Amino acid sequence: MKPEKNSLQPPKLGPRLQRAFRYAADKHEGQTRKQTAVPYISHLMAVAGLVLEAGGDEEMAMAALLHDVVEDCGGMPILREVRKLFGERVAKIVDGCTDAYTEPKPEWLQRKKEYLSELKHADAETRLVSSADKLHNVRTILADYRQQGEAVWERFTGKKDGTLWYYRALRDEYERSPNRLTQELEIAVSELEDAVAMKARLSKQLKKNVGKRSATTSHKHKTAANSGR
Repeated sequence: MKPEKNSLQPPKLGPRLQRAFRYAADKHEGQTRKQTAVPYISHLMAVAGLVLEAGGDEEMAMAALLHDVVEDCGGMPILREVRKLFGERVAKIVDGCTDAYTEPKPEWLQRKKEYLSELKHADAETRLVSSADKLHNVRTILADYRQQGEAVWERFTGKKDGTLWYYRALRDEYERSPNRLTQELEIAVSELEDAVAMKARLSKQLKKNVGKRSATTSHKHKTAANSGR
């Protein structure tokens, strides 16, 4: 199937999808989103939902549920298990969404650059699941940034500059071969960039205003002191 096309006929969803969900829930049990109390399974469910909304079928939704299980739950042995339990197609997509197979993981910038390079050669199904993952990540970062401000960046290995660079690079790569989610990702990244720029302008203006008030106060104190001589 071509995932960028949406049909009026819904995909058949059955026991295999349920097994993939249970497998993901078991493997990610106790894990949470970065430095939050949000269960990690919520992200996997959201990504699977985006894939189905974008025209993906059952196996693509299964891969969405499992897209982080190799990276976060055991590396290559888990990929082999996914292939055995859920088939070659699901395993291929999961593999294409994975940027680390060992613990500790390789250096962050190296991993991200290598993933961007591999993404250039990924098939349309893998790119759709991957873009759903990144879209949900950006939307979550944006929502948290609006609530918590600059403190959000402390959660991420790449901090502020590295994280923004990575999602800009992903946006640009996905635009080379668009799917149903790439425009939404472009919008989300732009909104995040705008929010960061707005906060920076407000912070700069606040510092400027504080500086002006300090200078005015200092001038008044000097004037008062001089007048008392």
